[in-house]
Parts: sequence; C-alpha cells; structure tokens
Amino acid sequence: MLTQTTYYSMLYFAPMKLTAKKHIIVGMSGGVDSSVAALILKNAGHHVEGVFMKNWEGDDTDTYCPASKEMADAQVVCDQLNIELHRVNFAEEYWEKVFSHFLAEYRAGRTPNPDILCNKEIKFKAFLEYAKQRGANYIATGHYARIQENQLLKGVDPNKDQSYFLHALSEEQLAHSIFPIGDLHKNEVRDIAKSAGFHNHAKKDSTGICFIGERKFKEFLNHYLPAKLGNIETITGDVVGQHDGLMFYTIGQRKGLGVGGKKHSLEAPWYVVAKDLTRNVLIVAQGEHSTLYASELIAKDIHWIISPSSQRLYAKTRYRQRDQACMIYGIDEHSYRVVFDKPQRAITPGQSVVFYDGDVCLGGGVIV
Repeated sequence: MLTQTTYYSMLYFAPMKLTAKKHIIVGMSGGVDSSVAALILKNAGHHVEGVFMKNWEGDDTDTYCPASKEMADAQVVCDQLNIELHRVNFAEEYWEKVFSHFLAEYRAGRTPNPDILCNKEIKFKAFLEYAKQRGANYIATGHYARIQENQLLKGVDPNKDQSYFLHALSEEQLAHSIFPIGDLHKNEVRDIAKSAGFHNHAKKDSTGICFIGERKFKEFLNHYLPAKLGNIETITGDVVGQHDGLMFYTIGQRKGLGVGGKKHSLEAPWYVVAKDLTRNVLIVAQGEHSTLYASELIAKDIHWIISPSSQRLYAKTRYRQRDQACMIYGIDEHSYRVVFDKPQRAITPGQSVVFYDGDVCLGGGVIV
C-alpha cells in the first residue's frame, strides 16, 4: 500500500520532457490506467482533455463490445477531473488499416497481432492527427512504457510492460506522446485510483481484439472468413482428428484440439506444431516435441526506432517473454534472419519479433 507522501508525489509527477504547461489530450478507455494517466497530468498543471475512441461498428453489442459502458466510465472520471471528454470515431480507418490486414493474415494461415497495428495506425496516428487539429502539444495513453529523448523504453513493471506492442511507432509519434504511468507498477496505479475516488479503481483489465473486445472468437472470425474443415495429422502423417478451420489454431496451442481426451489422460498432451495450407491439414505432435522448437526465424517489415549498433541483440517473439539472446543478419532492407542462442518454443508466423538493448526497445518486425 502506498504511503500518503508517495501517493501525492505520484499525483504531481510530471513527465521529464514537459518543462511548462502543455495542452495534452488523453486517450480515455474507461479503464483505470488511462484514468490515472489523466489524473497525473491534470495535477501536474497541464491543460488536459480526454478522447474516447469508438472504432468498431459491425455487430457491436453490449455483450461483446460495450462501448457505451466504457464511455460512461470515462465520462465519470473526466467529470471528477473537470476535463472535457470528446468522442471520436475512427471506424473507417480501423477497418482499412487494421481489420482488413487482420483478416488477410488469418486467411493466409498466420496468427496476427492486431494490437501492434492498431497502435501504429489508430492510437498514435489517427488519434495524434486529431489531437494536433485541436491544437494539442501531446497525446497521452495508459500504456506501461516510457519515452526518453524519443526512445521507447520498457515500463518499470515487468508484468505489465507494453513496449512489445509499441515497437512499430516512429520517432515522430513518440516525440508527441506521453506515457504517464510507465514508471509505476499496476498495484500502484490501482492504489492511486482508489485514493482519488475513481469508481473504476478495481475494474478488470480489458482483453480481446483491439477495439473489438472479448468475443467468442471462432464465431466472430467465422462471420468474416468461412471455415474449411480438414484433417488433424501427426508429424508422421497419421490422421488423429478433424479441425474446424486452420485459422482457429496457432502454433503451440494445446487446448481445443479434440485430440486425446479422458481415456488418454495418462498420455502426453498434443500440441499444434505446423499448418499445411496446401492440403488444409493441421499438424500436431505429442508432448514437448522437438518440432515445437526452432533456433531461428525470418522476419519482414522490420521497423527500427533506433538502428542497432551491433548484430548481437535480445529479442521477444511473444508478449511477456523474457528477453532472448540472438544474432541478426540482414537479408534485404526490411528483412532479417534472427538466430537465437537457445531454441525458442512455438515461434508463430504473423506474430512479431521485437528487439531490445537493455530497457531500450529498438524496433521489430513480423515473423514469416
């Protein structure tokens, strides 16, 4: 629990790059993180406004994407802080720049990470352009990351660090962005919100697809990409079941395969190790099979926030993974071969490999 002294010092914490009163627009999601971000900036003496982004229409319902409830939560906090809350709709941009790519990747048998593209194209592009039009100096969000001299750094809380999802941002985007809670741990953020009297201090963190929310994934995806049933085979070619559509499975997946069962409870579990798109076959292996592991990968669309000074780096192939030592070798201007010191489990095409030098996020690209 925070002491009162620590609490107030955090409330009046101002990001180091801000030396005078600025006009800042905060992306308000209705959650505790963006609420505390707005609180910190407001109490640091800045002119703060809020923006609630409603970027999904489609089959939006209160069950799966309760935007009206989230906006109401954001409004309550803004009323407490006496700041204006604007409502913007980037649904057209979201569909064109994020969701169409999301569908194309699943159609190609890969497992995309829409949060990364959503940050690049919506939260730090469309939103930033909107904020500039309103005369703002900066935008701010409740991300657990830090910015120093236009460099992206990991958030202090290792369990919440979100730099992985922000690696595709440009120096220009970072130069006009602020992450007020990047120096805090999640429990500290909740304590600040509770002490400030925010009704959402204990609100559950949001999950699911960026701006679309938590849904029955198979049902949702099948609405846009009709599934094609096919065989599940072992690595030796034996048919052991039937899959519901290759797009519903990811490398390393264990649950929901329909292979094994209670009568096989003493057997090692089955895992997805590959997809054969040509034959529409899902390939599985039993236990921690060697086919689950790979020592290298190829990544395309590499974006560097900071160009690496050495081929020797550290990388993550999934969120919350520990940094893994590796060597990088350029293939062409935007593609790299990444070779790890130790084999990595369940490297997944469509996901991102993100590179680090200590706390500094250098950039990353898409695993192919």
